[in-house]
Amino acid sequence: MNDKPKTNTLRIRSIDVLRAVTMVLMIWVNDFWTLEGIPGWLEHMPAQADGMGFSDVIFPAFLVIVGLSIPFALDKRMESQSSWEVVAHILLRSLALILMGFFHVNLENMYADAMIIPKYVWQILLTVAFFLIWNDYRPTGWAKRKILMAQGIGLALLLGLAIIYRGGDAEQVIGLRTYWWGILGLIGWAYLYAALVYWLFHGRLVAMIVAWVFFLAFHLANFAGYLDFLEPIQLGVWMPDRGTGVALVLGGVVASSVYKRLAQEAYGQFIGVLIVMSSLMLLYGWLTRPAFELSKIRATPAWIGYCTAITLSAYALIYYLVDIRKWDGWYRWIKPAGRSTLTTYLVPYIYYAVWSIWAIHLPLAVRTGAVGLVKSLLFALLIVAITGLLNRWKIRLKI
Repeated sequence: MNDKPKTNTLRIRSIDVLRAVTMVLMIWVNDFWTLEGIPGWLEHMPAQADGMGFSDVIFPAFLVIVGLSIPFALDKRMESQSSWEVVAHILLRSLALILMGFFHVNLENMYADAMIIPKYVWQILLTVAFFLIWNDYRPTGWAKRKILMAQGIGLALLLGLAIIYRGGDAEQVIGLRTYWWGILGLIGWAYLYAALVYWLFHGRLVAMIVAWVFFLAFHLANFAGYLDFLEPIQLGVWMPDRGTGVALVLGGVVASSVYKRLAQEAYGQFIGVLIVMSSLMLLYGWLTRPAFELSKIRATPAWIGYCTAITLSAYALIYYLVDIRKWDGWYRWIKPAGRSTLTTYLVPYIYYAVWSIWAIHLPLAVRTGAVGLVKSLLFALLIVAITGLLNRWKIRLKI
């Protein structure tokens, strides 16, 4: 059997498949809040616990996948665009994700009693604004003027929602604030640093390995207290989560950079590289856990190590099945989640808001135990199907 997959399309296909699987799992676990009586190991571990649940693996896995995609996406741009155009793309993409995350975090901290419109109406309008601003209008065939008008309406709507927003509580009503950056915001910050590093060093493998080790060490030094002297310059703003996200993304960048180096040699070696990287990160997690414990909430070094190892191991399996054995027929059922990931992530915000406005409540029997888990899985697949339908209507966010 020839173990060398064809070029270009198939070499990225396994990343799309891994992204789709991860996105379906993310929607699934994000729906656990609607359930009762599900196994504790499936949920997030408490902040004080020294342990990791299944839900604690999903977000870091997505960050590693962001890194897996960066070399392929940026190489195409660096070949056809100027350096400043590439940097502008990185900055605008990061800003969009950070801004979305900022609004989502404020949504969590809204003081509904002080709002002039219901919370869930604000939530729906916020999501509509995101779609108007960042929709991929190219397949629509719209004229430039019409596109700018739609984006202008979206920006005006976003500004209006920001003006009427009220957070805090009855004792102190406040406007929009920075609490933490949210899921999308953390992805945006991590992408910003990792993508700029990749651009700056033109994706050289040795430079990517050095950068990965540097950010792992940066994160570890923070936990050890060696960088406490940086607090006066607002470390938490310019390097969120002590560099956690950047370290996870760069792990994926290194893996894809190795793959590109092997592209003209032996593809079968790539699985071996992934296994070696996974083993090293597993060892890193094991060595750092006694000192700093294992926690997703606290974003400990061991959590980075174990989650990177799990994701790269999963990718090795999917790479083998999809790119080498060509077993990918099942992927078409979840393909929209791999190709329109941001759209898939945002659709539930409208879904949950509509259900809350209509005060729809499923029977407890449907939301409990194994039956509830199946319900949430079907919900995730429904969201993917809705995303596919939106794609056919030429509604798809692309940042």
